[in-house]
Amino acid sequence: MIIEVLYNSVMIQQLINDEKFTNIQKAQAGLTRLFINAEKTSSFYRVLKNDQSLGVLVPDIIWKSLIEDLEALSSPIYRGRIAKSRRDKKTYTSAQIKKQLGL
Repeated sequence: MIIEVLYNSVMIQQLINDEKFTNIQKAQAGLTRLFINAEKTSSFYRVLKNDQSLGVLVPDIIWKSLIEDLEALSSPIYRGRIAKSRRDKKTYTSAQIKKQLGL
């Protein structure tokens, strides 16, 4: 449970770190440039108008990754495997994992 809380905390912090801000005028004037910059920096832009959030510009590569994660997490079989793995107290070294993956 503690590990899950820490993991979620780290993931939330990572999202916050990846967030940039722009106003609607800059977004309208340079949409392609914003997407290119966001992809290069693995970040996304929150678009504001009068300090109110209108939405988020997410590069396609990040969007596809998020969709893949959501699809995986919507699978009961996948979630079951995660739960089983978390109950298993056996641990593996990074060397063992690399060997299993052929790295």
